[in-house]
Amino acid sequence: MHKKIEHKPLTLKSLIDYSIKQFSNYPSVSFVEGDPITYKELGKKIDEIAELLFSFGLQKGDKVALFSQNMPNWVIAYFAVVSKGLVIVPILPDFTREEAENVMLHSESKVLFVSERQASKIDGLVLPDLKAQISLDDLTIKSGDIVAPVSLKEINKIKVTEEDTVTIIYTSGTTGRSKGVVLSHKSVAFVAMQSYTFCAINHDDVFLSFLPLSHTYENTIGMLYPIMYGASIYYLEKPPTASSLLPAMKKIRPTMMLSVPLIMEKIYKSQIQSKFAKSKFTRLIYKTPLFRILIHRIAGKKLYQSFGGRLKFFGIGGAKLDSRVERFLREAHFPYAIGYGLTETAPLLAGAATHLTKLQSTGTAVEGVQLKIYEHNKKGVGEIWAKGPNVMKGYYKNPEATSEVLTDDGWFRTGDLGKFDSKDRLYIKGRMKNTIVGASGENIYPEDIESIINNNQFVVESLVIEEDGYLVAKVILDLESIEKNLEHLK
Repeated sequence: MHKKIEHKPLTLKSLIDYSIKQFSNYPSVSFVEGDPITYKELGKKIDEIAELLFSFGLQKGDKVALFSQNMPNWVIAYFAVVSKGLVIVPILPDFTREEAENVMLHSESKVLFVSERQASKIDGLVLPDLKAQISLDDLTIKSGDIVAPVSLKEINKIKVTEEDTVTIIYTSGTTGRSKGVVLSHKSVAFVAMQSYTFCAINHDDVFLSFLPLSHTYENTIGMLYPIMYGASIYYLEKPPTASSLLPAMKKIRPTMMLSVPLIMEKIYKSQIQSKFAKSKFTRLIYKTPLFRILIHRIAGKKLYQSFGGRLKFFGIGGAKLDSRVERFLREAHFPYAIGYGLTETAPLLAGAATHLTKLQSTGTAVEGVQLKIYEHNKKGVGEIWAKGPNVMKGYYKNPEATSEVLTDDGWFRTGDLGKFDSKDRLYIKGRMKNTIVGASGENIYPEDIESIINNNQFVVESLVIEEDGYLVAKVILDLESIEKNLEHLK
C-alpha cells in the first residue's frame, strides 16, 4: 500500500537523496523520443555536475542561473545546484536578451547553464559576477576556469536546512520591475509533498511535461512531486503544438499532465464548438441539455483515448478556465482538476481531486495552508490572503515590495479577489488592480467579460479595459479559423 511521503528535514536534498536510494532502478527522466535514465544514473550525473560547479570556487548560497527550454539535463542541473546548498535562478525561455541580462545581474549569478537554443541571447553580455558558463545540452564547459577540483565528500559536508533559500524566481526581468521571488527549501518541498492529497501517485506513474520548468507550477508539481514518488517524466524536444503533443501522448500514454487553460480551450473550440456551429440544426441540438451531455460524453471518450487512454489527472492552472470548456470536461467525465496559486506561494494554495471539482471553483485550501477573504463586500468578495509554509521569504533585494505584500504576522496579500462557498471552496473573481468601478458604483470584473468574449470560436484572446469612461475590449482574432469558415460559406 502506497502512502504519503514526509521528508525530515523538508529539503530538496533529502527529497532527491531518498528517491535515488528508494527508486534506484526505476526510470526517472527522458525525452519522449529518448531512453530514460534510472534514478541511480540520475544521482550519479547530479553528483558529477555538483563537483564541476564547486570547482569554479562556489560557496554555499551562491546563485546559479539556468536559461533553457525543458530537457532531462534541466533536472540534472537543477538538483546539482539545490541539493548541494547553492541557489537556482531559473530564467524563462521567452525572456528577451535584456530581461535575461537583468536577471543575472540582479541575482548576482556566478554560473550559468544555457541551452544552445538560448545561447544567442547571452552572447557578448558583460556579467561581472559570472565565473563560468555550462552548455546544458551536453553539460560541458562553454567558458570559465576551474579554480580547484572539489571532492564529492567535501561537497556533501555542506548542511542544507529547511529555511535555506532554494530558488529565486523572476516573474519579470525588465529593469525597475525585477521582482525575484525568494523561496525556501521548505516552501517548495511542502507543496510537492501536499500535492499527494489531491492525487496519489507512485513509481508506476508517467508524467508528460511541456509547460516551462522555470515556472513554479511545472517545477514543483510537474517535477519535484513525481521525483518524490519515483515516477518517470518525459519531455518534448519540440514546442508543445498539436503535431508534437498527440504523437507523444500516444507513445508514452501519460497518467499525469499539467496544462494551462489555453490548450484545453483550443481543443474545445476546434474539436467541439466548431463542429456544432456549422448549421442551425446542429446548433439547436447542441443547445438541448440532454443531447449536449450525450455529445460531450462521446467526445470525451475520444479525447481521453487521444491522450493515451490511461490519464488519471489533468491539472489546469495559471489562469481562469472558460466556464463552457469546464462544463464540457465535467460532462465528458474527463479527469481534470483546477488549482490556484502564485509564484510567491510555491505555487499551490487551493485545489481539488478530480472527483471533487465544482464548476468554476479552484477547490479548497491546501492542507496546512490558511486562506481568508480580507475586507469582503456584501457578496463575500474580497482580497485573498494566504498563510503557510509555502509562502515566500520575500522579494530579493526589495524590502519595500516585500512589505507591501507580506504582513508582520505572516499573511501574504495575493492581490486576487475571491470568495468562499458554504463548503469552503474558493472562487476567483479577478485581480484587484483590474477591477473597474461602474457608473452606479458596482464592481465590474474584466475577467468575467473576457471569458464570454473568448467563448467565440473566432477569438484567441481578449482584454477588457476602461477607456474614457467606457468599457473597451481588445480582441485577438483567430484569422485561420475565419478564413476556413469563409471558404466553407463559398
